[in-house]
Amino acid sequence: MKKFPLIILLLCVIQLFIFSRDSNVINNDILLLCQGKFVSAKDTSVSPNKCSIQDIPKLEIPKTNPNEIIITHVGYSLVYNEQYEQAKWVAYQLTKEETVKSWERGNAFKEDPEVKTMTASNQDYAGSGFDRGHLAPAADMGWSSISMSESFYYSNMSPQNPTFNRGIWKQLEGLVRNWAIENDTLYVVTGPVLTYNLVTIGPNQVAVPDYFFKVILDYSKPVIKGIGFIMANIGSDSPLQNYAVTIDSVEKLTGIDFFPLLPDDEEGKIEEKCCIECWTWIHSNTLNKAPNKADSSVQCSGITKKGARCKNMTNSPNGRCYQHGGN
Repeated sequence: MKKFPLIILLLCVIQLFIFSRDSNVINNDILLLCQGKFVSAKDTSVSPNKCSIQDIPKLEIPKTNPNEIIITHVGYSLVYNEQYEQAKWVAYQLTKEETVKSWERGNAFKEDPEVKTMTASNQDYAGSGFDRGHLAPAADMGWSSISMSESFYYSNMSPQNPTFNRGIWKQLEGLVRNWAIENDTLYVVTGPVLTYNLVTIGPNQVAVPDYFFKVILDYSKPVIKGIGFIMANIGSDSPLQNYAVTIDSVEKLTGIDFFPLLPDDEEGKIEEKCCIECWTWIHSNTLNKAPNKADSSVQCSGITKKGARCKNMTNSPNGRCYQHGGN
């Protein structure tokens, strides 16, 4: 019974930010850093040649608490939450060049050796009905064999409803890659909204989040902007714009301080605005029409160790269940 009031509160917060935005949140302004000052791109007196963006190493990393350990892999970094057996957040820089896939997606899910308390495992997801949802997408890690392989660590997985993982969540991941191509470089932070009394799966009691978040920062010269998303762990046919919120609102919901290395005045102005018109959404309409999922459950085509056909049912596009290489 304790979980019900919390869910109602979360829904109210999300509706407040998604459906009740006012003129202070949605605007058409694009912000430029010019000669040390944060100004509007609409200011015709500002010369773009005088605008510059300083390079800030590890800009994508959120603020950490004293007891938190940042684990760094080739393509992404994370802080692992042992209580919920998944990452608190996963962060990475995504460049235009890194969207060019050099390595095909694998399916070798494995425990993360860098997590000393041990991560979730195959047993936790087997037969659970939930997908092993990537936080840092494998499609964002195809620029290197190592980054692709490490994207399948269980520290990068969170239980996701199949209709969510293969539908609107996949659409958002694809849209972010399009934005990286258009804007050259993005800083991305993704994670589950971890709260008390969540449903768990498997012997390690991996928590199943009710919501997921994603925040994106474009800090490329000369335009800077940011945007956040809060999405329920269920399938949806709604446009992605409906889930766009300010980064500030994601911080309030999760308690995570994003992009703390930004100068305070820049951070405040970027994170308080949700400028829908500052981003290109044309790709989302096409993506909405083609979720990558089977039309209905089918019996897995895999063969068991005893030589019999697997009896598990699956929605995986390749016709195989989790234990036989399905998604």
